Amino acid sequence: MVQIPGAARRAAAFRRMRDARSSEVAEDYVELVGDLIAEHGSARLTDLADCLGVAPATAAKALQRLQREGLVETRPYRSITLTDAGETMAAVSRERHRIVHDFLVALGVASEIAEADAEGIEHHVSPETLALFERLTERLRAGL
Repeated sequence: MVQIPGAARRAAAFRRMRDARSSEVAEDYVELVGDLIAEHGSARLTDLADCLGVAPATAAKALQRLQREGLVETRPYRSITLTDAGETMAAVSRERHRIVHDFLVALGVASEIAEADAEGIEHHVSPETLALFERLTERLRAGL
């Protein structure tokens, strides 16, 4: 077997990215469910599919997974609701998104572009990097 320098470090980084990808869909869905409820009083399957640009069948499959994971509750002919765990996940995801967005805007990225970029970055950035983004945003806003 060939010894590759730094293999364990690289494997850990790839593992972290795979883990982030697996939770990315769940985070996007619960965040959107929470946003729809806050903005419109309810979240429906068709609204989710429209907002995410997916087929209703795709959204239904994702919702079934989220329900099995205890993040949402769905009932026939009723709107989708978040469980306590889903509310927590949505709040954490929303906060991560805000921090990344604000950091990018503080760097000079246009808000619309920062919004789109934050959507991808928020799922993959480590807690340490996220904390640094927040501190640097404060410094950039203060002109330091």
